[in-house]
Parts: sequence; C-alpha cells; structure tokens
Amino acid sequence: MASRGGVLHRPNKESLIATSRIHQRSFGSTTINIQRNPSFSMINSDDINYFRDILDDNTVIQDEDRLSSANIDWMRKYKGSSKLLLLPKDTDEVSKILRYCNSRRLAVVPQGGNTGLVGGSVPVYDEVIVNVGLMNKIISLDKVSGILKCEAGCILQNLDSFLANECYLMPIDLGAKGSCQIGGNVSTNAGGLHFVRYGSLHGNVLGLEVVLADGTVLDMLGSLRKDNTGYDLKHLFIGSEGTLGIITKVSILTPARLSSTNLAFLACEDYSSCQELLLKAKRGLGEVLSAFEFLDTNSMDLVLDKLEGVRNPFPSSLHKFYVLIETTGTDDSYDRAKLETFLVNSMEGGLISDGVIAQDINQASSFWRIREGITEALMKAGAVYKYDLSLPVEKLYDIVVEMQLRLGSSAKVCGYGHLGDGNLHLNISTPNYDDNVFAQIEPFVYEWTAEHRGSISAEHGLGLMKADKIHYSKSTETVRLMASIKKLVDPNGIMNPYKVLPQSIYSP
Repeated sequence: MASRGGVLHRPNKESLIATSRIHQRSFGSTTINIQRNPSFSMINSDDINYFRDILDDNTVIQDEDRLSSANIDWMRKYKGSSKLLLLPKDTDEVSKILRYCNSRRLAVVPQGGNTGLVGGSVPVYDEVIVNVGLMNKIISLDKVSGILKCEAGCILQNLDSFLANECYLMPIDLGAKGSCQIGGNVSTNAGGLHFVRYGSLHGNVLGLEVVLADGTVLDMLGSLRKDNTGYDLKHLFIGSEGTLGIITKVSILTPARLSSTNLAFLACEDYSSCQELLLKAKRGLGEVLSAFEFLDTNSMDLVLDKLEGVRNPFPSSLHKFYVLIETTGTDDSYDRAKLETFLVNSMEGGLISDGVIAQDINQASSFWRIREGITEALMKAGAVYKYDLSLPVEKLYDIVVEMQLRLGSSAKVCGYGHLGDGNLHLNISTPNYDDNVFAQIEPFVYEWTAEHRGSISAEHGLGLMKADKIHYSKSTETVRLMASIKKLVDPNGIMNPYKVLPQSIYSP
C-alpha cells in the first residue's frame, strides 16, 4: 500500500468510555488499601465561591453526571469521589487554582483525555479535578524547523491533522489519539507505534510551561534543539504523571510527513522467528522502518471473536505469531520494492510463513484495526489484568509462556506490543475478576520482570496501580531522591496524591 500523505484512521477510546459505577478505590479483583491523607482539607462552599470568582460559571462543574465521567477511568477500573471539576481556559487560571488549593491543602488531580491505563488521571478520594481540555490552542509552527508550540489540552489527532496540512506529523501515534491530549501524553511519556522510528518524548519535547503546586509558572517553553545551560528541568515533568505540576504548554519537534507509506501483515510460527525478523528489518529496511509490532495467536483469536467486521488476513489458517511492519519514505516505488524484496527473502529464509502488503488505505486500516483492537476485544471478553513491561527482546515472550503455565485453563494469556522497542503488553483475560487468579499473577509478574532487569512500566506509567511497586524497577536510593524532589516542589503533597511514588511519602 502506498499512501501519499494519507492519515490512517484507527479506533479511539472515546467509544469505549463508560460511566458505570464501580466500587471506590477498587481495581481488578483487589481493593487498594489507601488511607486518605488527613492533612488534606475537604472542599466547602467558600472554596466553590472562590473558584466561581476566578473562573466562568460554566467551568466550575458540580453536576453529578459530568462528575461521574470525570471520576472514572475509561477501563472502568478506578473510581474516585470528587465533588468538583474545574476547566481552566489559560495558564493564569491554572496558576490561581493551584495557588488557592495549595493554601487550603486541597488535593488536585490533573486530567486531560483520561485515557490512561493505570489510574493516574482520576481521583482516589475527593481530590479536585483540574481538566485542561479547554486549553486547546495551537500557538505556532515554525515551518522550516517543524517546531510546534501548543497548549496542553490539544487532542493528539487534531494536532496531527493540523500538521498534515504543513507536511509534518506528530512523533507519537497512539490508539487513543482521537481523545488523548498532548499534555497527558507528555506527563506520562507516552510511547506508541512509531517509537522505533522517532524515539521518546524525552527526545522530541524541546520545552514546557508548567504550573507548580504553589501557582508558580515555570516558563521553559524553549524551541532550541541545543541548550546546554544547567539542569534541563523539563525532563522532570516528562513522565511525572502530574505529581510535580500541571503542564500547560508544550514545544515539540515534529518530523516531516513523508509521501510513501507501506504496511505488511506477516505470519510467523515461533517467537525466535519474530526476533530474527526484527534484526533483519533493522538492517534490511533501515532508514524507512517506522513500526514493528507483534501479537500472538491468543490476541488474534480474541480480536476475531469479539470485534465486528475484523477479518483474518490469512483466512485459511491461524498462526502462532503475527507481525506488522510499516515503512515510511519519500520514493514510493523504491520503498515498496525494498519491502517486497525483504519479504521474499524472509519467506525464503523460513522466517515468515505467510504475508500480505496492504494495497490501499482501507486495507492498511483493517490491519491496524487488528493490532489496536486487542484492548477493546479484551474488554469485551470480560475481566482483564493488564501489564506493560519493558524487557530484553530475547526474553520478552518467555513471561507469557510462564504465565500461561501458572494459570492453566483458568485464564487466557495474551502477549502483544511494540517488539521494535522491547515493550510487551501482557494481558490476562478471565470471565470475571478472581482473587485466586490475581494471587497467581502478582507479585510474580513484577518479580520475574525485576529478575530479568526489565521495567514494570514501559509506557503506561505507574499511576495508582503500580505506585507501591516502583522498587521492582528503581533502587531505594533512586526512589528516595524522587521523593525528595516531590517534597521540594510540592511540600504539601497536593499534586496527584497516592500516585507514582510509595504511599509512605504522602504521610502528613
């Protein structure tokens, strides 16, 4: 498939968001045992009046229906009980909100598109929700350098559509692009499908504007690719999940949107072939390789069974593994010929047993629908335990095998993800949440990952789900330093409490 600057439309999570009520502070089959920090104040009528004075009436939300959707995450696993949602329109309003909340010790949860998977963007108790969705202006685009400046509430897909008209693109591409916001992407250091080509947001974000807990506005909204003047503080906020401040503006380097895109959907019979295929793709496709994704047969089975309209590219047979390879370049005929040669050589070498190159945008979208529809299929299948792991590529699928052996017929274990980045999405599907199943999964999944020197969070963040698990990936000394930074910039601990770091640091 050769797409001349075409944008592939992928499923977004908005259609999956639900507002059904779930037991408070409950996830999976286990209730998180967290005590509300007694040093935090309870909101009162004086607080409401203050916010109405500094904000428009229609941006101070107490309506139960509006609050219901803001209190719950899109997977319906985490639910808070906030009584107030604030919708600031600019940085000054964010500053006034935080300055007041800090003086009153009112805990705050920053929120964007609320598409996270670890409970980081919803309250645990009655924290004030500050949603930056109205801060959605594009400030500028340098058409020579491709440097984009925008407000934090800009939706990722809207930014990409804007850039498409200028022949640029966003360096991150996520399944939730239709609803996630750039501020949240940066706050969680989101990865996504094109990480193998464009790298992380630590490399692409050039500057930030951030409001600290006391209302101080940090203007770090630079647009320089080189600036070696002291500590590069923006990196503290990339991936901090709103625990250090609220990102209000972003300066980001956007790559050129190239004219030729090709996508291949391939079948492999074992994981070692997937590894070898990745090695050969890096060497054989080199500069045009833009995505390398994989999924196993359990993932494919779920998608075909649970999602309407999804078709198997190889209808005559099922295979053990599937790989999507995307290339992006400037010469359609050259890029396509290069991919075709690579596939012929891979098939002759026994690395792939079947394969097809998308012939048009519709077919390419159908291939991506398989890969990005896995999360939706898992939701429809029942209960799901989700783990986002970073592991050495040669060991990456071993934990899937071991987990299936541990759980036997009580669960279906699915493995898929960004093989080009060593990022496994380990998902365990069961009809209902079960404490016995959960006990077999945790802490084993974290212990196994630590033993193999992996990370318990490759791209989803820690949020509430894994805050007390950080020691599996970070040393005691490192966590202690993180806690010191947290206490320095947020001494009252009001910013997104109970998230990212162990609960002991939030003690009054």
